[in-house]
Amino acid sequence: MIITIEDKQFDTKEITQLYPAVVIKTGNLDETTQVSLEWIDKEAKDRVEIVGYGIFVNISEEEKYSFIFKTRKEMDNVIGKIASQLK
Repeated sequence: MIITIEDKQFDTKEITQLYPAVVIKTGNLDETTQVSLEWIDKEAKDRVEIVGYGIFVNISEEEKYSFIFKTRKEMDNVIGKIASQLK
């Protein structure tokens, strides 16, 4: 099955991981890392600087794609579009 995220198409048979996450600053210069939405909702308590919200697609260790959004609402809209393609 082929799904489209933004303008990029993926064969679901090739996807090893597909997940949403929040991109935050680590506090080490401009370094960022990904954390779960659950962690942001329950543990962060405004102690971290959010850079953006992302959907991450891993095909292999070498082939990874990131789709970064300014708001959680934008990301959630795209997640809804992905979900409707998987029905």
